[in-house]
Amino acid sequence: MGAKNQPSYRVVVIDSRSPRDGAYLERLGHYNPLTDPETVVIDQAGALKWLQRGAQPSEAVARLLSKVGVVNKPQAVKASQANQGVA
Repeated sequence: MGAKNQPSYRVVVIDSRSPRDGAYLERLGHYNPLTDPETVVIDQAGALKWLQRGAQPSEAVARLLSKVGVVNKPQAVKASQANQGVA
């Protein structure tokens, strides 16, 4: 999302089998790195619902979730590494 030299990002839930730019299951919020401070808006209840269902956040989304207080970053990163077989 965004325009040239003005990025903004959506935080979405997507099936891992879907194409990269394919349809998503649910939009949880958005992130704008250009504002001071950064704008992070995430539906915390929706994020928790998907995490309880087994969704694995990317490292960037795990950082954003920790920033808004949904999860602790070390736990989110360890969980994603455990699923990849990294100890």
